[in-house]
Amino acid sequence: MNISNLKIVNTLTENRINNAKAAFTTRRVDFSICHSLQNNVIPKSGDLVLARVVEIGQQTRLQLTTGRRAHLFPGDEIIVVYGNRYAPDQFEGTVPKNLSLCHLVAAGGVAAQLHSKHSKMKTPTLIEPIGLLTDQQGKTLNLAQFALKKIKSPDHRPLTLAVAGTSMNSGKTTTVASLIKGFTACGMKVGAAKVTGTGSGGDVWLMVDSGAHQVLDFGDAGFPSTYLIPLEQVEDIVTLLTEHLTAAGVDIIILEIADGLYQRETSHLLTSQVLQDKVDGMLFAAGEAMGAKSGVEWMQKLGIPLFAVSGTLTMSPLAMQEVEVYTDVPILTKKALSSPTIVKYLHKWFPAQEEETVHVEKMLATA
Repeated sequence: MNISNLKIVNTLTENRINNAKAAFTTRRVDFSICHSLQNNVIPKSGDLVLARVVEIGQQTRLQLTTGRRAHLFPGDEIIVVYGNRYAPDQFEGTVPKNLSLCHLVAAGGVAAQLHSKHSKMKTPTLIEPIGLLTDQQGKTLNLAQFALKKIKSPDHRPLTLAVAGTSMNSGKTTTVASLIKGFTACGMKVGAAKVTGTGSGGDVWLMVDSGAHQVLDFGDAGFPSTYLIPLEQVEDIVTLLTEHLTAAGVDIIILEIADGLYQRETSHLLTSQVLQDKVDGMLFAAGEAMGAKSGVEWMQKLGIPLFAVSGTLTMSPLAMQEVEVYTDVPILTKKALSSPTIVKYLHKWFPAQEEETVHVEKMLATA
């Protein structure tokens, strides 16, 4: 027998679990079923791991399940999740082939082998995996087993808008939050979801703080990240989250699609039949005029129902003037998106589409 292939199992005490800092990505996990630690195994995306902090790097804090950002110190034991990450402004990483030293590539609690980083970023915090968490039967705990269950598709869904952008930090989440503020100011119940990206609490909490009635993300569908997952699963995430938001009785749904148009999952999703069936209108966020022009042309060529441009470019009057010269799509600032008049703006945009007009008429009646 090859001893190197043996799985080593160590019983996990309740006290050790409680003392470990559990990351945001593990928020749906029922830790009461944790029984043992298993090492000398090959981890998979979504597997829960108990790890020890070795050296503090870019991530000096860990986003906890409670929403608090806990300071990290060498020697801390943390519970995070293996996953892939794609972030041009930060890190690229993938699930390693063993439980050797790796990095905390997202403060929301994602462990991966680092492949590249932005030059402005420090090296991610180094962690030492101690073992994968298992239940009493020795089965590795994975986020997928704690995901929302599939439900019967509701007969009618509310008006659904989606926000995409040129890249990271183009203003997508701020745009989503502003839309939430505008619709809630009308007395409407807003459902929001981040359908792609890497597990992090910041965007979710901003949506909650903006007044959304219910907020979900891909983590609720059982994924620590959507990078490199089968493209059909990206579509399944959109379907699952929109159906649960619809079942929650919201008046409108707003979806955020992470990263830029050229990113693998984003590019696929924006051209998929699923998104066409689930989304009535798109808003594009950009940081500057050329990105806005290119994005608008790309989306219009594909027949995507684009109703406005926004994003960080709206912080600059000159940038907005440039967009106005080269595109025919209206520009909506953060102030405009946050105003109750956003409902009336959408009412002007949708009349040419009969089904969507019905949605907007209902919105106006409740506003």
